[in-house]
Amino acid sequence: MSKIEAPANTPVWVDESRCKACDICVSVCPAGVLAMRPAPTSTLGAMITIIAPESCIGCNDCELSCPDFAIYVADKSEFKFAKLTDEAKQRAQAIKDNNYRILSA
Repeated sequence: MSKIEAPANTPVWVDESRCKACDICVSVCPAGVLAMRPAPTSTLGAMITIIAPESCIGCNDCELSCPDFAIYVADKSEFKFAKLTDEAKQRAQAIKDNNYRILSA
């Protein structure tokens, strides 16, 4: 199996063609980087989206928990990840409290 190449300056990315919108990755993200956006054409009516890439801490929890291998995290040797902040923790909790959906502005 070949190594997946990270898009330039991107800490985390999704192959939407593989994603079944189970929202497991959103549930395990400690930094509130991920959320589900409405997607009427998706089987479950939602699709994963990356809402705060600058907050990604590179923990790999999302990638390791994805049952469909649809989400990827950049290699720590190729990307400088953020530190986990209180703001990121609060965003993660707010997303979880909102049933993993994107937060309204």
